[in-house]
Amino acid sequence: MSAAHVFVAVVLTLACISDLRARRIPNALTASAVAGALLFHLITGGLTAAGWSLAGCVVGALLFFPMFALRGMGAGDVKLLAAVGAWLGPSQVAIAALATSIAGGVIAIALALGYGYLREAVQNVWMLLTHWRVMGVQPLPAVSLEEARGPRLAYALPISIGTAVTLWLK
Repeated sequence: MSAAHVFVAVVLTLACISDLRARRIPNALTASAVAGALLFHLITGGLTAAGWSLAGCVVGALLFFPMFALRGMGAGDVKLLAAVGAWLGPSQVAIAALATSIAGGVIAIALALGYGYLREAVQNVWMLLTHWRVMGVQPLPAVSLEEARGPRLAYALPISIGTAVTLWLK
């Protein structure tokens, strides 16, 4: 396990603790993780590595930004994936985002089943897809992060799982 992987593990552990307890991922954590990654890669690999780190940060943010813009994900989740991207680089953060999405879907289904919410969750997805077909892809307040009544998933956990799977596959 490399030093970068240890730093990522520490950041993700702290993010999970915060997200599970307070449903927030502190800006100080994500910003310092990005700054630490850029500095680490600059020192260990020079400007090229720092540029690759910056590219990973941007790709990580861009991959989850649409879900934030549609009010289905918090900004902290987007910034956390950007921080992971700063440590792993653009190609690895893309794999981590895919693995995260799969883990998030599995956990969301388990959570919905556990809370007896699965039928309503499926109805909400159908309502959202219908809304998008009729109105175009835009937020639907009834199922937005702010308005939804169902159980909430602390998304730092799927991000951590997706990142761990990515590093394990590497």
